[in-house]
Amino acid sequence: MAEHTYRVMVRGRFTDLDDAGRARLLAEVDRHGVLTNGFSEQGALSYDRALDFFSYRVQFRAEVADDDRAVRDRALGLAARAVEEFGVDFRDLRASATDVDLMKVNRPKRRA
Repeated sequence: MAEHTYRVMVRGRFTDLDDAGRARLLAEVDRHGVLTNGFSEQGALSYDRALDFFSYRVQFRAEVADDDRAVRDRALGLAARAVEEFGVDFRDLRASATDVDLMKVNRPKRRA
């Protein structure tokens, strides 16, 4: 079966943060900025000082299927582990996937 490259964005919310969890997240907030973390094979957790919402961006190759459920499920698991490494809880995880190999690239037209 063919494989394609997928970019998956996972979004969620931190929940029930205690003082220790807040401190752990805030100690690393500068490394997890939305503008500094793009899609990568290692995955990137992003959040801001408000410690409310977070996103996780990951890019990987996977088998092409009729739907992207397996791709989204894989990314949801990776995002959950990334947040759990901080020892904090989360909720409302949802993922959207894009098959990069199917993206149409609009190149500028050459002028004569």
